[in-house]
Amino acid sequence: MQPRSAGRAPGPAIPSSALAGAIDLGAVKARADAAARAADAPPPAAGSYVIDVTEDTFQAEVLDRSFQVPVLIDLWAEWCQPCKALSPVLERLANAGGGSWILAKVDVDANPRIQQALQVQSIPTIFAVIGGQLVPGFAGAIPEAQVREFIAAVLEAAERAGLSGPGEGAVVPEGYLQDEIEDPEPEPEPPGDPRLAIAEQYIEDGEFALAAAAYEAILAVEPNHADAGLALKQVHLLDRLSVLPEDAVEVADAAPDDIAAQLAAADLLLAGGEIAAALARLINAVRRTSGDERAEIRARLVEYFDLLGPEDPSVPQARRDLANALF
Repeated sequence: MQPRSAGRAPGPAIPSSALAGAIDLGAVKARADAAARAADAPPPAAGSYVIDVTEDTFQAEVLDRSFQVPVLIDLWAEWCQPCKALSPVLERLANAGGGSWILAKVDVDANPRIQQALQVQSIPTIFAVIGGQLVPGFAGAIPEAQVREFIAAVLEAAERAGLSGPGEGAVVPEGYLQDEIEDPEPEPEPPGDPRLAIAEQYIEDGEFALAAAAYEAILAVEPNHADAGLALKQVHLLDRLSVLPEDAVEVADAAPDDIAAQLAAADLLLAGGEIAAALARLINAVRRTSGDERAEIRARLVEYFDLLGPEDPSVPQARRDLANALF
């Protein structure tokens, strides 16, 4: 599937000290406390699936509520024309969803600290919050079909995270995982990280920039998240491969001193399973270069080593060859 335009990805994940300590997505205790408050709180009342959120109510209406059902945050302003196109679509879908998710509308002019905490540069911008975890969404007024796809991915991630889902009488609109919700005895699934599920959906849709933004948001909160770190490298490779010409190897062979061509050829060889050839090409390029060019090639080789893993038989020898080429 070809990548489709879905607007620019929003900024990094919400900082742990945002809103003067009122929002702390990285603190385990804060999440536990929020989950406890959500368990004691009544479910959303019928017809209250679109709510206006302020800095004072963000904790209760967004973070705490996200332990019951996923919450989508719509950052908007009265003067924003694209907001006037997107917000009615979101409101209609939220009401049609019957409580399967909540739309939290944030007027950025009246609530600048929320915009600053989320590091939003333009509006409209949409985030999802699932179980206290912020999930990057999209920016700009995108077509309704793409909005529905994003909401479906959020609902699926929420289901995997063990959220209770829509209350009794909820009406799930077409495209909202209708088959899974109608299943009277769904097969239990092991809980997973909903943030990864969203990123994986972006990859399936060919939206590599959005997938990269999702993984980068996870790493901003958890720098040592092994799955997100490796997946980000995979997405970067997929993104590069999506624009490579089929004759990249031939082009590189004809221009041995063209570093960009050598990197492109190595990507194509690696993707085609010619691992030894890809590694050898870059190691030979290291021998012929110095300075910034050598550093760039070495960085690509290290990326390959991470992608292949230490168990790949090509990696140990390639590491030794790289060391010899460098020193």
